[in-house]
Amino acid sequence: MKVGIDTLGCEHARSGLGSYLFSLVNNLSDDENTSYELFGIEADKYTYSTDKAIPFTSVKLNDSLTAQKRWHLFCANRFIKRQGYDVVLFTAASKMLPVSFSVPSVALVNDCLSDILNARNAFFSRIQILRGLKYVTKIIASSQFIKKDLVKLGIDSQKIVVIYNGIDHSQFYQHSLLDSDTVTIKPFAIKRPYLIYGTRLSGPSKKHVELVQAFTRFKEKTHLPHRLVLTGVEDSYAKEVSKAVAKSSAVSDIFMTGYFPKETYPELYSGADACIFPSVCEGVGLPIIEAMATGIPVACSRAGVLPEVAGDNAVYFDANSIEDMADGIERIVTDTALREKLIADGVEWTKRFQWKKTAQMTADVLKSVVQMRS
Repeated sequence: MKVGIDTLGCEHARSGLGSYLFSLVNNLSDDENTSYELFGIEADKYTYSTDKAIPFTSVKLNDSLTAQKRWHLFCANRFIKRQGYDVVLFTAASKMLPVSFSVPSVALVNDCLSDILNARNAFFSRIQILRGLKYVTKIIASSQFIKKDLVKLGIDSQKIVVIYNGIDHSQFYQHSLLDSDTVTIKPFAIKRPYLIYGTRLSGPSKKHVELVQAFTRFKEKTHLPHRLVLTGVEDSYAKEVSKAVAKSSAVSDIFMTGYFPKETYPELYSGADACIFPSVCEGVGLPIIEAMATGIPVACSRAGVLPEVAGDNAVYFDANSIEDMADGIERIVTDTALREKLIADGVEWTKRFQWKKTAQMTADVLKSVVQMRS
């Protein structure tokens, strides 16, 4: 069985989806009856395959979202036939997907699709994605929350399989940090104690502005020395967040770092007093699992997938209430007994999120769709 894995739309591993693909590919088990091949633009030839040395076939097209969408519509099936794939995994199915399929195909949905389609306000893009999902053989949803969202969009629940993402436990574990006043990750030296929120600054649903306001209220009430570190790609919403920071009375204690390489996150998390995650649009929620695994407590919104993946191991707040969020921050910073319980329970909880398990379950789905056809 020859499996094609689509790398287009994964932003050169600089996004959550790109990180997913890198981890998935490098945890696929060797199988003499199965061969894998990655395909995408030439620039990604060495992006996703390291120890596995999985073959890569380049697709000649511009590195733009528009060009890649068009390729999926007009060229993908000819390419797939020429490569002789028995099954294809379309990794960025929430962005781009063919509307018909020449071989059994599996679409990965790693996002809350209804939020994405509504935000785009693009009629033809919506038709393309939903039509593709209607006719694809199977869909892998990264949470029950995503599956329910797909069903609401009219997708047949019988074709959706839920497979949770894993985390890299060789990186995300309890680190023994020296008792220092700062965490140095070049080019930054971040003064402790600090709270961290790591996600792309992409829109209002991420609740960066509300977090800045809640943190300001927390500082004004408690006068504690904590800083707030906002780390993530500064996307379309960054200007609004910067404005909120500039207006805050705690402006000198709020630090926007921009993009941080994924490999630095374990140390960044480990040096924090807590992870505060107010987003209301998450479909996967990996950052809070990674934070728990490094041994820091989590306070997050009671929305999206977060209650599903965090279970009883977080402090929850209403992200639409500045006061409730500020209270949640205060609790997780000042309640020592609660912190100790959340840390111990969180580390144990995260052991269930294993990339080897995710990769094996994904391989099983790919094999099953080929067997369905034979």
